[in-house]
Amino acid sequence: MPKVTPNPPNADNESPHQSPHKENPVAATDRDVDDAHFSCADIKAIPRTPCSMYIVNPEVDVQTLLGSASESLASACVIIMDVADRETGTSRNSLLGVAEIIMLAEIKVNRALDQLDPIE
Repeated sequence: MPKVTPNPPNADNESPHQSPHKENPVAATDRDVDDAHFSCADIKAIPRTPCSMYIVNPEVDVQTLLGSASESLASACVIIMDVADRETGTSRNSLLGVAEIIMLAEIKVNRALDQLDPIE
């Protein structure tokens, strides 16, 4: 049975992996060089708008933020320990290592909270 499409298809003999928008290599190199020479002042001068999807209310106080971080770390530690209980071997050891890192971060956050509002 004869093949309907030629091998390779005749589409101006272009590779299917090439972009249909051809760019002059010299222009691309010039653009890359220009982009690499932005100074810190140039970058800071560009107005930035934060992404509203993951924004934290700027009026929330430090104690509330640290308290929330502490609770998030505690929850993450419980989740990791639960998953580690179902694993064996090197994956279990890796998960226990991650749990230890999370616990250390939780201790640091709690220590910062203690310094902000010492228990008397």
